[in-house]
Amino acid sequence: MQMRTIFKAFVLTGVALALAGFGAALGAYLYVSSSLPKVDTLADYRPPVITKVYSDDGAVIAEYYRERRILVPVSRIPDQLIEAFVAAEDASFFEHQGIDLISIFRAALKNIKAGGIVQGGSTITQQVAKSLLLTPEKKFSRKFKEAILAWRMEKKLSKEGILYLYLNQIYLGHGAYGVQAAAENYFSKNIEELTLAECAMLAGLPQAPSRYSPYRNIEGATERQKYVLGRMVQEGFISSAAAQAALSEEIQIHPRINTNSAATAYFTEQVRRYLEDAYGEEKLYTAGLEVHTSMDLTLQETAHRAVRENLIDHDRRRGYRGPLRVLGPGEVENFLSQQAHEFGSSPPAEGQLVEAVLTGGAADLEVRVGAWQGRIGAGSTRWAAPVKVVAADRPATGNAKSRETRLPLGSVLLARVEGSKDGVLNLSLAQEPLAQGAMVSLDPKTGLVRAMVGGYDFQKSQFNRAIQAKRQPGSAIKPLIYAAALDKGYTPASMILDNPLIYREMGEAGRENEWKPQNYEEKFHGLTTFRQALAHSRNVVTVKILEDIGVGYAVNYVRKLGIHSPLNRDLTLALGSSVLTPMELAKAYAVFANGGVRTTPSYITRIADRDGRILESIDPGDFPGGVGSGQRLLRASPVRVISQETAYLITNLMESVARDGTGWRAKALGRPVAVKTGTTNDLKDAWFVGFVPQLVTVSWVGYDQERPLGRNETGSKAAAPAWVAFMKDAVKDIPAREFAVPDSIIFRPIDPETGLLAPEDSSKMHIEAFAPGTAPTRYSMDERRPRAEDFFKIDLEDSGLR
Repeated sequence: MQMRTIFKAFVLTGVALALAGFGAALGAYLYVSSSLPKVDTLADYRPPVITKVYSDDGAVIAEYYRERRILVPVSRIPDQLIEAFVAAEDASFFEHQGIDLISIFRAALKNIKAGGIVQGGSTITQQVAKSLLLTPEKKFSRKFKEAILAWRMEKKLSKEGILYLYLNQIYLGHGAYGVQAAAENYFSKNIEELTLAECAMLAGLPQAPSRYSPYRNIEGATERQKYVLGRMVQEGFISSAAAQAALSEEIQIHPRINTNSAATAYFTEQVRRYLEDAYGEEKLYTAGLEVHTSMDLTLQETAHRAVRENLIDHDRRRGYRGPLRVLGPGEVENFLSQQAHEFGSSPPAEGQLVEAVLTGGAADLEVRVGAWQGRIGAGSTRWAAPVKVVAADRPATGNAKSRETRLPLGSVLLARVEGSKDGVLNLSLAQEPLAQGAMVSLDPKTGLVRAMVGGYDFQKSQFNRAIQAKRQPGSAIKPLIYAAALDKGYTPASMILDNPLIYREMGEAGRENEWKPQNYEEKFHGLTTFRQALAHSRNVVTVKILEDIGVGYAVNYVRKLGIHSPLNRDLTLALGSSVLTPMELAKAYAVFANGGVRTTPSYITRIADRDGRILESIDPGDFPGGVGSGQRLLRASPVRVISQETAYLITNLMESVARDGTGWRAKALGRPVAVKTGTTNDLKDAWFVGFVPQLVTVSWVGYDQERPLGRNETGSKAAAPAWVAFMKDAVKDIPAREFAVPDSIIFRPIDPETGLLAPEDSSKMHIEAFAPGTAPTRYSMDERRPRAEDFFKIDLEDSGLR
């Protein structure tokens, strides 16, 4: 009887405890579930994705993101990749309802046996719940919530839907979220191209992406791969033979190419700034915008190279400034050891700049770079000559400020790797340029910017000189002044006297100031035609022309060509004293190349959101139903601002600059080209601006902290080489074309000494172009030669001048 009573009490207690436990569990479930997020939100899965920027041919040139994720549907994901993840992470995925107690227990035993985490206990569904719906706190309550949410997800979503979330959300190391981003990161492939061996390696990463990174720990990654393949065999996904073949495959790790390359950095940074201003930082880095630009990637790379090589050449003309520093005897080995550690087993790549330690030599310099011996050939040091290797305790000098370059033993020299032979590095002496440069190239018909370079090295200076640097254009402003003069009655045959001028005005302190404009060569040339004055960049003649047409008129004229920067309202405007940007100058010159029609420079052609809806575009056809809410048509309508005749005449005059004047370097293009040099009086800025019918390009060189570029460093010498190098490459696949001649333009034989008509059989005559009604009607043989006392401007009644 007593035993029966005890048994009954025991049963009742057990039942009571079970009921209490069940009640507690039910209460906990009801309490927790009421505060859980809705699983329904997963149906509209819109995680942070990459904003991509494309060149005009569809190449990715930049990416902006917080999580590098590329969404892919399950239909694109290979079965063997899905099976690899399922085998490694959740073998019962297709059978369970969100939680798998047997798998949790089995994983715990395996982890204890292995002495570490080799298999996770959470199901794939639980991992999705943890990643998308819960905070990362490490508490039992979170595991409870995770289980509830996993069960609910299984009720709401298909297995395929859960895999879609999992394989796009999971972090797989080195900034890659999801399997597509990881496939690009490690193998430079799309997921459809992955081999079984590569699938298994990716599936081994979720447990510890950093620890098993193929970049950092290929041995660890291979061990995980072996584990995954074994699990796939156990689950019947693959045969033992297939697993063995995969293990035998030599996997090539190909780091993803950095799309933010040095060549495109200034251009893409301008795009990034625009996007951040227009859409905000959050949308820029998470919304997955698709941004198409006007950049011609080939031209952009050519421009980048042309600017850099030109600045290096200019810097070498200024001389060698000496070694970076000189190491003491006790410092050399430590420096080289550290270098060797940084380089590892691979020698520095060809084209790479390295710091080399001088160890000896005479004509050729003997150096060491980390663990490698190197030689700097005498041919690469001519610009620093004469070069002498001296004792370590002697002072270092460069030929920039001294008569010779003296390099003490232990000098650290900047050098470029040219190659290697028999284990010895072949190097050339290098030096980082101090001057900066910029280049803008655009299509004059559309205003689309094809290339833009804002400086020597974006990593060292993000200041975009192509659009942010306001510098004096010098003589590069003259075509704008001469175009204004053509619309005031001047013709290419107008005669102007090039002679000394003195302008006097009272200063603020009541003192009289004098200004004596000078030509660059400090000579005067007497009677000069309008064409000759522009071709040879005569300062005095340009000042006279500006004074005659009026400064106010000229300022308004220059403004309608596209110059928006403040302009000096005095005669110094003629010599480019007002500061402006290279982009402004490109816009103004494009008016001439486009027959008098002004376009607005643009570098973005289309922006779409992650769903493909067009947000901005230059093409009205992208808005067949009209521009809707949240949409914008980018391109401003072209505006005719000067006549076709004036645009052609100034272009024709600029052809003379290339053919006979300061822009002679442009003849290297071997085709019709219109150009103008620009040099400020103190040589602080050098410009070369020009165009063919299809392309306008501006090249600028100068120091950020303004100072002279050096003796004779004019636009023709300092800026033109970059322009020519770029344009020769840019036009090689563009058909050569003459500049279009308006039907109303007339041509007449002219005597260049008088600006009047000349007999067609005259040995001195040249054919000149005129706008309607402006050609002279009298012959030079019938007129007396003007005298020098006909000061300022020669008034030839029928020559078209007032």
